[in-house]
Amino acid sequence: MTSTAPLAERRAIVTGAARGIGRAIAAALIKDGARVAILDRDANAGEATAQELGATFLSADLGDDADARRAVSDAADALGGLDVLVNNAGILRLTPLMEITADEWDTVMRINARSMLSTTQTAARIMMDAGTHGSIINLASMAAKSGGTMEAHYAASKAAVVAFTRATAHELGPYGIRANALCPGYILTDMGAATRTEADVAAWSGRSPLGRCGDPDDVASVARFLAGPHSSYLTGQAINVTGGMIMH
Repeated sequence: MTSTAPLAERRAIVTGAARGIGRAIAAALIKDGARVAILDRDANAGEATAQELGATFLSADLGDDADARRAVSDAADALGGLDVLVNNAGILRLTPLMEITADEWDTVMRINARSMLSTTQTAARIMMDAGTHGSIINLASMAAKSGGTMEAHYAASKAAVVAFTRATAHELGPYGIRANALCPGYILTDMGAATRTEADVAAWSGRSPLGRCGDPDDVASVARFLAGPHSSYLTGQAINVTGGMIMH
């Protein structure tokens, strides 16, 4: 990779990158010259993705605080340092409000929001100790701003991600570390292919002025911008990647 690549010599961790949006982000960062470590619970898919992309893979249960911290530390060691952290790992549960149990609520919050505390604290300490002007990119969701039927716990967890990102930007900014969130809308990934119908896609597409749903590369293109030098004065933002479905 030549030195003219926008992310040449940058070292990045992408969580939940075995497939879908995380995989697309990892691929985009590598294309721009970054060295990438993928963290995921799915060892088989993670290993296969890492081999295909030319990344490093580490198995991790990001819902477990100790394992999340261990994995970020080990990944940074493998990369020889850390410049970019992409907190992409998350889960979606669709349950009517009146049927959500405390255990299900806690599971969604633990994986979607609390895991980012573990990874961010660990990554930020590595960056601060090295004097790195780093970038932290947190995957939230359109649901953080709009809510949604059967998404009370999911929407709450993603709203927490947005608020956490703003607080992170305030506290880490003096160290030259930026933090931004992405709020994707309806993104057509392989994971949801078995449950969505053509009618679903048509209805979702109708919510966008552009007349279509997104794909993982739409999100990855914004992530690669946030990881690179051209976004150096951007922090604390929750950027919509929704095709205009959400405009605030």
